[in-house]
Amino acid sequence: MGFLDKLFGKQTKEEVQMTTEKLNIGIILGSTRQGRVSPQVGEWVKGIADKRGDANYEIVDIADFNLPFLGTTDGAEGGPWNEKLASLDGFVFIVQEYNHSITGALKNALDFARENWYNKAAGIVSYGSTGGARAAEHLRGICAELKIADVRTHPTLSLFTDFENMSVFKPADLHLDNVNAMLGEVVEWGRALKTVR
Repeated sequence: MGFLDKLFGKQTKEEVQMTTEKLNIGIILGSTRQGRVSPQVGEWVKGIADKRGDANYEIVDIADFNLPFLGTTDGAEGGPWNEKLASLDGFVFIVQEYNHSITGALKNALDFARENWYNKAAGIVSYGSTGGARAAEHLRGICAELKIADVRTHPTLSLFTDFENMSVFKPADLHLDNVNAMLGEVVEWGRALKTVR
């Protein structure tokens, strides 16, 4: 296909197939501590996502991969984690705020891979005393370094109004529109970025 064909929108069969196949989106739980609430938030997001039918969504729990701290081993333990990331076209990070940033476990998981993050889209759903906004801002900077295109729409959940006793997740209805908008952006950008990879 020539330059003018690409410029004027003519696509090869492969390009058309690439942009119409369902993407695989991982909903990454960003906490590993005992008593965490990220599984509740992740399942809620997945429930909304599955109703859309526009991608294949799955929960990816970093706790399942038992990653050691980066630099304390030869890195061989990161093989299954990297394989999982390679199978995904995009991500939704479930982010809790700890000391104005993301968890150490999530930062370690981000650092344990490199190329398998590249040229993929991501959304962020955060929670904390200020909706997890500061953690999400830190995550955006890390995403930029890993060539992850984070989308604009960002649902923020409050520990005070969206959780009963700060432990049982009961989200306000108003978050539904934001989650759907965020997922739509992840799928759109994910399709576009697949053509780059």
